[in-house]
Amino acid sequence: MTTRDILSPPGRRNNGKPAPIDGAELLERVEQFAQRFIAFPSSETAVALVLWVTHAHIMDAWDSTPRLAVLSPEPGSGKSRVLEVAERLVPRPVQAVNVTPAYLFRKVGDEAGRPTILFDEIDTVFGPKAKDNEEIRGMLNAGHRRDGVAGRCVVKGKIIETEEIPAYCAVAVAGLGRLPDTILSRSVVIRMRRRSPDEVIEPFRRRVVEDETQALRDDLALWAEQVESRVHGVWPNMPPDIADRDADVWEPLLAIADAAGGSWPGRSRVAAVALVADSKREAPSLGVKLLSDLRSVFGEHDRLSTQSILNGLHEIDESPWSDLRGKPLDARRLSLMLKDYGIKSTTVRIGDQTPKGYLRTGLYDAWQRYLSEPTDNSATSATAATEDRAFKADDW
Repeated sequence: MTTRDILSPPGRRNNGKPAPIDGAELLERVEQFAQRFIAFPSSETAVALVLWVTHAHIMDAWDSTPRLAVLSPEPGSGKSRVLEVAERLVPRPVQAVNVTPAYLFRKVGDEAGRPTILFDEIDTVFGPKAKDNEEIRGMLNAGHRRDGVAGRCVVKGKIIETEEIPAYCAVAVAGLGRLPDTILSRSVVIRMRRRSPDEVIEPFRRRVVEDETQALRDDLALWAEQVESRVHGVWPNMPPDIADRDADVWEPLLAIADAAGGSWPGRSRVAAVALVADSKREAPSLGVKLLSDLRSVFGEHDRLSTQSILNGLHEIDESPWSDLRGKPLDARRLSLMLKDYGIKSTTVRIGDQTPKGYLRTGLYDAWQRYLSEPTDNSATSATAATEDRAFKADDW
């Protein structure tokens, strides 16, 4: 009996041909393997990793591919370990740390097959110290769509020609801090944290797990072949209020879960609701923060002078308006920031005075668009997803 026979369930072959693989059982084996080496912050994040790894084996079936963003506020939180485990399970992995744009472009367009890019230390590309990485940024932004290409100018002697290199491939990134919204909005985000003393995991040694990971990777590839026609072009049922870009992100992963069956259709939607809800709790942009604080300052007023608004903003605890790069927010900066949202100051009448200020009616549209609260359905589904475990088995 070979190692391959030990690591995989029996009955893999029938008359010399691969027998159908139980997708639910296979994904459970992948999950159990990952949990031995990764201290996941939640069961939902483990589900997300398993589904993302699996979707990388069926890239021709999707219109778009979600990025996997593994982030943490501090080093030593297990981000690189997630990529190390994923690297042993995905097809044609390419570890991308300090790579040149030319190398990355050639790998993505390699005729030998589409790679899976695992980009560690992504904060060096998108962080405040990043330099000369615009080509990589462009490729990562464009490559989530099947028809995404990276356009470049190539100098051949005295002639400058343009070329378009395919950019579509599965990408996982890991790094400190936060990523640009253009990446986060296309990502399944796993927020890692340092292990507590009571969280115990096994050391990860490639040479020790090589046979096991090879067996899992082979089975994932074989199962992908068996279900590709079933997942190609399907529209999986989305949980309430997961729409637009969030639906694009989770569509391939839910299709994988539905094809696997068992508890995976329900568990995947639990994960989708929980992780999407978590992403909405991200710190807002400075502009959205301003709109939110303006709503508080206005209260029930229908108009306020610019000076009254500034005074109110400066008095809000834990807000940045009293110290923006060493200076308090002034009327000019306020006007420039609100201009991006189509809001303009005007002359307002307050008693006998007519100072410059803002009308509530001028702010209302921006408040509706950028500060909309979650609907009751969204809140209910998020609660069900994270607290009522019967949801995963009974509702889907």
